[in-house]
Amino acid sequence: MINYRSGIVKSIINDEKDITIVNVNVEGKVCKAVNYKAFTGEVNVEDEVVLNTTAVDLCLGTGGCHFIIYNHRNKVMESKGPGHIMKLRYTPYQMSCLVTEEEDSPYHNIFNDFKSLDNHVFVVSTLHSMVAPIAAMIKYINKDLNINYIMTDGGALPIAFSNTVRDLKHKEILNKTITVGHAFGGDLETINIYTGLIAAKEILKGDITIISMGPGIVGSGTKYGFTGMEQGYIVDAINNLGGLAVAVPRISFKDLRERHKGISHHTITVLSQITNTRANIVLPYLEKEKEDYIINQISKAKIQEKHNIIFQNGEKIQKAMDKFNLKTSSMGRTIEDDKDYFISLGSVGQYVTSLF
Repeated sequence: MINYRSGIVKSIINDEKDITIVNVNVEGKVCKAVNYKAFTGEVNVEDEVVLNTTAVDLCLGTGGCHFIIYNHRNKVMESKGPGHIMKLRYTPYQMSCLVTEEEDSPYHNIFNDFKSLDNHVFVVSTLHSMVAPIAAMIKYINKDLNINYIMTDGGALPIAFSNTVRDLKHKEILNKTITVGHAFGGDLETINIYTGLIAAKEILKGDITIISMGPGIVGSGTKYGFTGMEQGYIVDAINNLGGLAVAVPRISFKDLRERHKGISHHTITVLSQITNTRANIVLPYLEKEKEDYIINQISKAKIQEKHNIIFQNGEKIQKAMDKFNLKTSSMGRTIEDDKDYFISLGSVGQYVTSLF
């Protein structure tokens, strides 16, 4: 279930507000480790720490580094700030948060008075690597549009783990963030995706809200066993509350796995079987052979009968990413390695911008 070992911190790689990346000597081998300050406090060189080494021991990509779970120097920690709702409930790391819905929140009454999302635009993606290209494309076309981000609990739970979010906020591409469910660390916290949607529209009041899990989608090579399934019920939640749902397809012709060729089986499964309401699905203009392949996938799964299919040009994505100096990769592939993936995200940004 869990592997843990002791180690000695040898150097600080990077220190941010909520997270520190360090090098730790574990049984004579120097390894990278993550320290979340909310759990284990500040960390210094020569601190003796206990590490969760499970993912590295299993040679996993998702979660594949050590995590500090106890620092012998920090024997006592006192919680700071308001809030009575627990996230990571009934685990040793359960933590109190001030969620927007609770009675102590200044926003409490907003949720009782809520009527509709009034066609607020929500972009529902499945991979964390989709967030930066889509947001960059929107800002490249219209710098005045205000973009916020909802992070679900389908991947990494601490938003501090996302270098992408930190970079996008620093470059003023993203404005504010909301962490929903057991995800934590956003500018706002909510109990579930429904109240997260309401908070995005009623509290943050942006123009566009991008939704995705944090880094580290979980898959199993089976039809239904992946955390990107959340895209389906999020689309339904948006529509049921009166928003406008744009579903981002996962498209690549460079993934060697046949199930992810063209439109990934993840997207096809969600949009053909899981959603119960209509979404706007944006597809890119590509070479004819690739377009025909995608159209055949859409037709075979009868997705066009359930959703609005919109083709858009995403070719400006390279210029958008260059403008903001973004080095995004997905599954280890950059825009130079997998241009179609990034063009598809550019087409989403192009379409969403056209709504304003």
